[in-house]
Amino acid sequence: MKLFVSEGNPHCLKVLAALEVCGVQCDVQYVNHEEKVVPFLSRPALPALLLSSGQHLFSSNAICRYLFEVNGQDSSELCNQWLEWEATVLQPALLEALHIAVVQGKGSEVSKVLQGPLNSLDQSLSKGNTPYLTGKAVSVADVVLWAALYPVLSDSSLALGECKCVKTWFDRGAVMHSFQSAAQKVLQGKGLQGMKSFMQRQPAPRSSQCRDTQQCNSNPAEGDEGERVVSEAEMEAAVLTWSKGLNDGPSTTDRQHPILPQEGKRNLLVTSALPYVNNVPHLGNIIGCVLSADVFSRYGRLRDWNMLFVCGTDEYGTATENKAREEGLTPQQICDKYHAIHSSIYKWFQIDFDYFGRTTTEKQTEIAQDIFWRLHKHDFLMEDTVEQLRCESCQRFLADRFVEGICPHCTYPEARGDQCDKCGRLINAVELREPQCKVCRQTPVIRSSKHLFLDLPKLETQLEQWLDKSTSTGDWTANAKQITRSWLRDGLKPRCITRDLKWGTPVPHPDFKEKVFYVWFDAPIGYLSITANYTDKWEKWWKNPDQVELYNFMAKDNVPFHSVVFPCSLLGAQDNYTLVGHLVATEYLNYEDTKFSKSRGVGVFGDMAKDTNIPSDVWRFYLLYVRPEGQDSAFSWADMATKNNSELLNNLGNFINRAGMFVTKFFDGCVPVMELQQEDKKLLALVGWELQQYIQLMDKVKIRDALKHILNISRHGNQYIQVNEPWKKIKGEDTERLRAGTVTGVSVNIACLLSVMLFPYMPTVSQTIRDQLNAPQSIISTMLQGNGTFVCALSAGHRVGTVSPLFQKLEVDQIEALKKRFSGQQPEDEPPKKKTTAQKAANTQPAAVPAPAAAAAAAEVAPVNGVDPEKAKQLTQAVAEQGDKVRALKTQKADKAVITAEVTKLLDLKKQLALAEGKSPEPAPQKGKKNGATCPT
Repeated sequence: MKLFVSEGNPHCLKVLAALEVCGVQCDVQYVNHEEKVVPFLSRPALPALLLSSGQHLFSSNAICRYLFEVNGQDSSELCNQWLEWEATVLQPALLEALHIAVVQGKGSEVSKVLQGPLNSLDQSLSKGNTPYLTGKAVSVADVVLWAALYPVLSDSSLALGECKCVKTWFDRGAVMHSFQSAAQKVLQGKGLQGMKSFMQRQPAPRSSQCRDTQQCNSNPAEGDEGERVVSEAEMEAAVLTWSKGLNDGPSTTDRQHPILPQEGKRNLLVTSALPYVNNVPHLGNIIGCVLSADVFSRYGRLRDWNMLFVCGTDEYGTATENKAREEGLTPQQICDKYHAIHSSIYKWFQIDFDYFGRTTTEKQTEIAQDIFWRLHKHDFLMEDTVEQLRCESCQRFLADRFVEGICPHCTYPEARGDQCDKCGRLINAVELREPQCKVCRQTPVIRSSKHLFLDLPKLETQLEQWLDKSTSTGDWTANAKQITRSWLRDGLKPRCITRDLKWGTPVPHPDFKEKVFYVWFDAPIGYLSITANYTDKWEKWWKNPDQVELYNFMAKDNVPFHSVVFPCSLLGAQDNYTLVGHLVATEYLNYEDTKFSKSRGVGVFGDMAKDTNIPSDVWRFYLLYVRPEGQDSAFSWADMATKNNSELLNNLGNFINRAGMFVTKFFDGCVPVMELQQEDKKLLALVGWELQQYIQLMDKVKIRDALKHILNISRHGNQYIQVNEPWKKIKGEDTERLRAGTVTGVSVNIACLLSVMLFPYMPTVSQTIRDQLNAPQSIISTMLQGNGTFVCALSAGHRVGTVSPLFQKLEVDQIEALKKRFSGQQPEDEPPKKKTTAQKAANTQPAAVPAPAAAAAAAEVAPVNGVDPEKAKQLTQAVAEQGDKVRALKTQKADKAVITAEVTKLLDLKKQLALAEGKSPEPAPQKGKKNGATCPT
């Protein structure tokens, strides 16, 4: 990476401070204020960060956020709110204040400009109970605001009033070496006068009085610092691109199988975490793995990258054996049944795999055993006798995820036998306190068994060397880096790779012939065997690290096995394997305010979505809109309806439909002649800028953020149509009719661009738009090339097809019915969980644990020990309705006293529900509760 900065530029102070705080390795080059370092911008833009991919970032806040992400610190929602406040409220006031103080020399007038934002900041800090803006540690928000305020708050000659909380907070940063160093580099020890040369080159900022009026509000497309202004040169560049026309090359969506790496092309191998075959995937599974990978694969093909996207069902292990026993089938029959179910679900969601396979194949056995023998040959395996949990009731050793108990590290009561979902620490099942079999809820006993281990400590140095390179050059999400570091921080330990099971890949060693490979040694090898079942030239992908980039998509709980265990297996095999270069992990998607549960009927699962009569494209859109990229998010029926009705129907669909209908209604179905005026050129430049942002984000797999730029473009388009009113001008004189034609022609071409940008997200809608506009196929191979190429694809005289609405409104009663349908009910087919010691203390009448055969009968007896299933069912509905009421009041910004009263009612209902379910009425800690100040308004 290379960072371009200039002396005296206050925005450069932010990025240099962030660079110092993060300690990221980056070349810094000082240039003059007028130097143009971003090739596609006609105006100077400093600071600018040149990425290794060749892309540029030229917003100081975006650069700071990127540096923190590289350092493994993703921005929280609260952090992003502070950055938005800095850009939209503080920064305009600061620029005016600096202009008054530095250019006009009127330092005494600065306080009246800055007093409002400083008071807001002071008030927010006073409400918080943490030393920094978002918590107990320095965040990118602290760095950006500290650096922004440094020139004025460090100048004692400016009387800025008493803001004690701001002063205390600012002083914490001012004494840090990173800020002193950055300030010295930018201001050269001259204070405000160090910025004089830069400030004199800047246009006079709008006054705060003007900013307070609606007509002076900056356009959202003008960047996150309120300073993006479209220049004449940018407009002319946009017009030049517009006039280039379409490429004549073949469509990038055409594929010839088998796809193999090609010389001179970017070859990307994309995998999605293999879903367990024994269950039906829910929406969280779908967005975390296959849907995210599908969007990126579709995008990569539009970019003309050579992509191979493989996935398949993970079919071995105890889970499959137990499911087979439950359903009275053989394990192979279970695998066949659920493989077909998975395939059907992914087909409905339009997941465009190049190959969707499975792990119960001869190729899996062949490749897994080959890797095993290579590890054995190179002395990376070791034997040991281990203590395991065995359930005497079920007559079997228990696989890790079929044991549950209290975490020995954080006391979470539902930790699994391999990992705690709360603290993320790895666990050996025998370490659990009060363990219980998840099948029958009986207490297992400890038995000894001899097993093989992968000697991770012996591979640790190789792993760390590879990780340093991969995480610094590839696109690893912040959580992937953090989870991997946490594994390495405590030192790696040998990891067992065998299990006492029947259903699995057999261990070929004669001393362990009764055992099979542990699923987390075996399952990732499924990527290789699935590719081998796709093409016998699979090694061109998997043993070709110099030519192939490997992208892994998964939820965060799968990270350690893909970043540590599997890479160690491949490194130890010493067979030139392709290792992951880009590890993309999501956080968790919850359902409303709880977790998905098939047994309780809570949440939407893949096989249910198509029965809602909501098109799969709308499901895709909403899941991607709320994709949990930086933190956990939740599926909400009310929010889904809102996003469908506002973003899809009223924004995107409205613009595209109007553009097409104007052509049909006013111009006999043919695109009219366009004579571009200044306003049209500005729109082309704004749309081109949004396209560039979309490409930069998608290249970095920021799928959710990129989607917002599609919606920004349609918002620009709607405003453009609304201002120009072509439906009125078409009735006027020739000049007005020409103007109506230009607006219509430009709009329908923007719709054409949107169809291409939408393709990774909503493939059917994308095709429908292109069909309605009768768009040439070559738009697919044109629009997303380079940094974005917005050309006039539908020239004058082009005849469009039949135009019709793209989306339908989701009605309140429809959504309410769906919400009720998927809200869940008390299970009648599961034995109640055995209580932990902590739970027994909360209820002095411990519930008896019925034997599995009597579970159903026991469930029908109500109430037992305070458990009342019927009352719980009624209260569940009441809690859901009261929760909706509270959310609605908050959305409407109702009076605080009213909201508090309704929240009290909600908490009381939840306590009643807990008692009806036989649980402790004490509320659990609020998940995701943020500490620190709220963002000022």
